[in-house]
Amino acid sequence: MSSPRLRDHPDLLYTIGDFDALYRFGSAGGSRPIRSHMRRVRETIADVFEDNPEVIDREPAWLPVVNHLGRALDLGSRGDLSTLSDSIRRISGRLTWEHGYEKVPRGLAKKYGYCEIVGPRGPVVTDRIVLGLVLFAPEAVYPQHHHRGIQESYVAIAGEWSENDGAVHAPGSLILNEAGHEHRITTGRQSPCLLAYSWLGPADRLIDPAMRFSPRRRSTRP
Repeated sequence: MSSPRLRDHPDLLYTIGDFDALYRFGSAGGSRPIRSHMRRVRETIADVFEDNPEVIDREPAWLPVVNHLGRALDLGSRGDLSTLSDSIRRISGRLTWEHGYEKVPRGLAKKYGYCEIVGPRGPVVTDRIVLGLVLFAPEAVYPQHHHRGIQESYVAIAGEWSENDGAVHAPGSLILNEAGHEHRITTGRQSPCLLAYSWLGPADRLIDPAMRFSPRRRSTRP
């Protein structure tokens, strides 16, 4: 008996189509690198659709931060990304939430989690791209980190957040982090923050991203 494929799972198929819409109809803000990244994501998603990859039902996994998912999806359903938010709600029972780090800072363990929807860890199995979700509780601080060999983008579905304390990003905003770029994420006080993310890079890096927080830099102050 053959394994189930993507086209056998309409809710996953529709959710990936909604990810595609983020990168097809969202604004690049006049940025050539962002526009190029958005095109690469769309083209790779088209390849995934063409491949019709295997779907493996991983054991659903829960983390404390998932207590905030319902609220985040409620907020997302009221905004411009309501279609994606509703799609995520339909597949939420099959998601595998994890931390991805061997050691998670004590203050972050209950305030952060991520899950892959498309990627080496499935449920839609491919080594072409990773599409997934990151969920933060209010007042979360995600320490400085980077992804070696992986180009990463975030699109906010719900909640406000800041990267490297440079600006406040509202739902619908897209942030691009080139491979190796150091970044730190903080979230607001009033609501959880749900981000859709995409990773592009060599297959070996997507399979084993070696997720590590950056070492703290010693102060140079006297």
